[in-house]
Amino acid sequence: MQQTLVLTFQTVKASFWSYSYTFKTPAGTSRGILTAKPAYFLEVDAQGLRGQGECGLLPGLSVDDRPDYEPQLQAFCRALEALGEATWADWASVGALDPAWSQAWQEWPSFVFAAEQALRSWADRSRGGDGTRHATTPFARGEAGIPINGLLWMGSSCYLHDQSEARLTEGFRCLKMKVGALDFDAECDVLRHNRSLDAQLELRVDANGAWSTDLALERMRALAEFSLHSIEQPCVASNRDGLRAAAASGTLPVALDESLIGLHEAAERDALLDEVKPQYIVLKPSLLGGIVSSEDWIRRAEARGIKWWITSALEGSIGLSAIAQWASTLPGLDGYQGFGTGSLYTNNLPARTEVRSGQLWMK
Repeated sequence: MQQTLVLTFQTVKASFWSYSYTFKTPAGTSRGILTAKPAYFLEVDAQGLRGQGECGLLPGLSVDDRPDYEPQLQAFCRALEALGEATWADWASVGALDPAWSQAWQEWPSFVFAAEQALRSWADRSRGGDGTRHATTPFARGEAGIPINGLLWMGSSCYLHDQSEARLTEGFRCLKMKVGALDFDAECDVLRHNRSLDAQLELRVDANGAWSTDLALERMRALAEFSLHSIEQPCVASNRDGLRAAAASGTLPVALDESLIGLHEAAERDALLDEVKPQYIVLKPSLLGGIVSSEDWIRRAEARGIKWWITSALEGSIGLSAIAQWASTLPGLDGYQGFGTGSLYTNNLPARTEVRSGQLWMK
């Protein structure tokens, strides 16, 4: 009697679910007032173990902020399911997706970073963990903190003064303030007040592309009196001539943030760094295509003597924890990072990190 051979292919199972964060206090940004933020969570099951990651979608800034986000995320899940469990386990062993595979999804950077998180979460479970420890560093073990900046949200001068004093009381030694939205004299008044509070306080400002070339150069000269650490994105990303002039002015160190978004190819990244010659770049993994992509930016920056720091993009507890744990593995990590977004929401998922005296710690 002839027997029929049945082959069973073990596959990865992937799914997602959506969520909406609610801000405790409406957050003033250069793109308006935020009261809520959408989020998606990717879950991957293989070999009876589950990994989870957060898709850090930031409306108005993410290149994948598109109407077909959910159908494309569904297609991404199907692509993950096409992987065999052996392939998934092999990638987990090195803690990274295959670059050739993820490159096909480079137009959807939040998907790729969520999958990297899920991979590392799954790897932790495969080692007997609970899926929350993505690294084996002192930070990931809860033995060390990462210094972070205290963020000042846009608002009235009084509101900014109150925030500044609250951040200092909480132990922050670095404050980051948005500029370019209020009356400039009022913004200078806040910076003058902050400098008067502590001559050694590190002050950073972020213009979010608010100024033309001439106005940026003029206002940077005025801001120089406050001994600022840096200014992020004084001109819009499309104004490379203005950014180059700002970086070459010698008035304030310039950091590029939005300029990095949407540049996937090596030639594009090299061209930006070589044309503008910034003093810093700011890395948001959810917007840049995740860990491997961000580390590529770091290598290119360091080869040119450009410094860098890492910041979250308003992710909740899962995404923030993943970003900070990855950052803790980087040998060149230095200075204050932008991880002070963990307590923004009334309905955040259970916290994995906490801020103590101006440092982020794993719980």
